[in-house]
Amino acid sequence: MKLGSSSFADGATMPLRFTCDGDDLSPPLDWSGAPAGTRSFVLLCDDPDAPAGTWHHWAIYDMSADRAGLAEGEASRSGKGGFKQAINDFRRPGYGGPCPPRRHGPHHYHFRLLALSIDHLAFGHTPSCQEVEKEARKHLLAEAILVGVFER
Repeated sequence: MKLGSSSFADGATMPLRFTCDGDDLSPPLDWSGAPAGTRSFVLLCDDPDAPAGTWHHWAIYDMSADRAGLAEGEASRSGKGGFKQAINDFRRPGYGGPCPPRRHGPHHYHFRLLALSIDHLAFGHTPSCQEVEKEARKHLLAEAILVGVFER
């Protein structure tokens, strides 16, 4: 399975418009090669370089297996895009773009696409990004990673 973006290459600098210093838009993403038996996708984004430990920027879950990507800014259309979004470490649902401390050096933002063997993750509340990942890993078929870099 492959995950990519038309706005930045794997390991390259993320454009400003996808960060807290820009428009804080979710980047366009596309994927291919999901394994047979994929029934849904989860998309996660986190920053393992954060000073206090991994910072969770985004989690989308219950995306249909027939999806092959997300348009730029699609995180702001939650409920209309056929997916759900978790509570991120900014304490709000949806996407929170890269916003590392100034002069902290480059941070690596890991966008991870998980192909799952089930249609929906069952939560009785709006879950955190960590809860989505924990539940999704129980049904994991494949994973693809795209890393974007940003520093302030």
